[in-house]
Amino acid sequence: MTDKSVPLRRVALIGNPNVGKTTIFNQLTGMRQKVGNYPGVTVERKTGILSGTRPIKIIDLPGSYSLSPNSIDERIAYDVLTGHLDGEDPPDLVVCVVDASVLERNLYLVTQVIDLGLPVIVALNMMDAAKTTGLDIDVRLLEERLGVPVLPMVASEKKGIGKLIIEMRRSRLPALPDRHWSLLPSVDTEIQTLISKFAIEAQFVPENKRYIEVLQCLSNDVMLDFWNDKAPEFQKAVVAARERLSGMNVAYRQAEVIGRYAWISPLMNTVISRKKDPNAKTVSDKIDAVVTHRIVGPILFSLLLLLIFQAVFSWATPAMDLIESGVVGLGRLVRMQAPAGIVTDLVVDGIIAGVGNVVVFLPQILLLFFFLGLMEDTGYMARSAFIMDRIMSKVGLSGGSVVPLLSCFACAIPGIMAARTIANPKDRLITIMVAPLMSCSARLPIYTLFIAAFLPTGIVFGPITFQGLAMFSMYALGIVLAFVAAFVLKLVFKGQSSFFAMELPPYRMPRPRQIFWRMIDRSKAFVVRAGKIIFGMSVILWFLARFPGVASDPEIDAQRLAADGRFEVSVDSLISEGLSDTVAAELVSEEMAPVFRRINAAEAGHQVEHSFIGIIGHTLEPVMRPLGFDWKISAGLISAFAAREVMISALATIYSVGNGEEDSPLLRQQLKADRYPDGSPVYTPLVAVSLLVFFVIAMQCMSTLAITRRETNSWKWPAVMWLYMSGLAYLFSFIIYQGGRALGWG
Repeated sequence: MTDKSVPLRRVALIGNPNVGKTTIFNQLTGMRQKVGNYPGVTVERKTGILSGTRPIKIIDLPGSYSLSPNSIDERIAYDVLTGHLDGEDPPDLVVCVVDASVLERNLYLVTQVIDLGLPVIVALNMMDAAKTTGLDIDVRLLEERLGVPVLPMVASEKKGIGKLIIEMRRSRLPALPDRHWSLLPSVDTEIQTLISKFAIEAQFVPENKRYIEVLQCLSNDVMLDFWNDKAPEFQKAVVAARERLSGMNVAYRQAEVIGRYAWISPLMNTVISRKKDPNAKTVSDKIDAVVTHRIVGPILFSLLLLLIFQAVFSWATPAMDLIESGVVGLGRLVRMQAPAGIVTDLVVDGIIAGVGNVVVFLPQILLLFFFLGLMEDTGYMARSAFIMDRIMSKVGLSGGSVVPLLSCFACAIPGIMAARTIANPKDRLITIMVAPLMSCSARLPIYTLFIAAFLPTGIVFGPITFQGLAMFSMYALGIVLAFVAAFVLKLVFKGQSSFFAMELPPYRMPRPRQIFWRMIDRSKAFVVRAGKIIFGMSVILWFLARFPGVASDPEIDAQRLAADGRFEVSVDSLISEGLSDTVAAELVSEEMAPVFRRINAAEAGHQVEHSFIGIIGHTLEPVMRPLGFDWKISAGLISAFAAREVMISALATIYSVGNGEEDSPLLRQQLKADRYPDGSPVYTPLVAVSLLVFFVIAMQCMSTLAITRRETNSWKWPAVMWLYMSGLAYLFSFIIYQGGRALGWG
């Protein structure tokens, strides 16, 4: 390699999924990371800075098995490396991260990157796993045969990171591709002919990259479509070449795979020696015999989810109680220190009540991400895809949809974006259309509030309680309905479903630091969301609940007048018995406090009911009444469209403003105490179940609709999504509430 005086500016990391690429990226960049989208597309990009005297921009490319793009992620990786992405040059250096324990499969991508003519470093990661499986790799020989630096590493233990940084800082001239592998003569002849036509219409593609570009176009329809407008004559020539090769029964689409592995496989025999019998079962194999069993596997997966949701519900209780106490205490402190008035009411009843009653659920969200992190780090997440593939293939999905759908437990937005990894357009669209049915973390506050307040406690079996089982049922209902919806959509959409194939990574010990930072990142996103959306909505909701203000209710005025008269009579009576004015007033005030609280609450409730938010709620109430929802719930459902958790903020604001007390009780206590004019409770267990089911199914998130619009490039599918989910939510809640009342449960 020849040194240059120009420092490196941009380094790309690429590798197969589950090779430790993200771990290396995090260790190189620390917390100096930025997440955004690639120009013109919704594919997420993660970039960071490797600091030093010559800072380097690190680009974490989407995980790819090859540069023969079938999915959007793989297409982006290819475009970044070849400079096809608008406004971006190719990187100055590419670090190919490979798993040493499955080196042969990983080298396919490495040889493709090398053939692009870019400077390459191979980060030979997971050397400890290779050693455990009995593999001894001759790194020097591998480096010599590949013609690029090869650095052995154990990134999870930070071994080799220092050497990688030193090697990255060495500037290099790009090398001309020296292909070690070869194609069938008939395929190679066609490519040489096509290159001359390609050079005429695509002069901007460097000469050393034309061979690989033409090869990709010959074998891959996605790549050929890219040149539809840019090089139409070349595209016609490729179609003609395909017809000639098909006429000779030449497998031109598999030519690259055959040619590369014809060189890679013998190479493995020279650079790898095995100390163990390759047919001997490893610990991972023995565990998988049980975990991925056709019958036992799904049962264990269901039990694991049940335990996770029970833990999320019960383990978080002490921390939630502490935060609740802090929220109530903060409200009281502000009342004591600040002068009475509209500003203090806004801070206490609007901001503290609105935001505080949502932030209180942060411990549960942290626990949920902790368990998801454990599943991912140990390798069980990949097994879940394998386990569920058998079931999902029956309903129109493949195991490739599992990871996007499981991602929706955190938030539907990254789950929908993760569907980019699904190559089949039909499967991808079906996955996007059912993804919001998976219960996201924004639903968790609503589930917890109503389950804890209105559903019975008690143990079902072992550590599982009725409330924990109810929480699991909410998630299970979303999963089942997602499968049913996928089955229906499969009948509507035309086209074949894709096959699902994956290599299961070995089981590994979880990395506490990695899980910790993942929890912090996710919780930070939740808090930021609360800070932006919920804070703003809380202020708006407070104003809607406080204004425009109406004349007092004559009946309430009469009650207050009667109470005042009773108060004066009682005080005069005590004074006549010899007590002082002050002592008499204190004794009567204490005795009549409940009466005045009821009158204050009734007066405040009257004002809220006739406020803007009350008008909105009453307008919707006739439509929502068959589901058991009053005007307050109806108003909360409308506010939840901004973000699902805003439902809690809306109810907290309505009840705080309409409570009429200086120190408002906790929201769940206010809900349980709420009554209709006839004295019947507004919330019953049946109403709670109806509302929970509605929230499982309904499309209550404008951000999800927006990302669906971007991913499908059409408003048609977001509209269909909103209509079918909202319709199903209304139907299920109607059946539950009206059916329950018919059975006498109302």
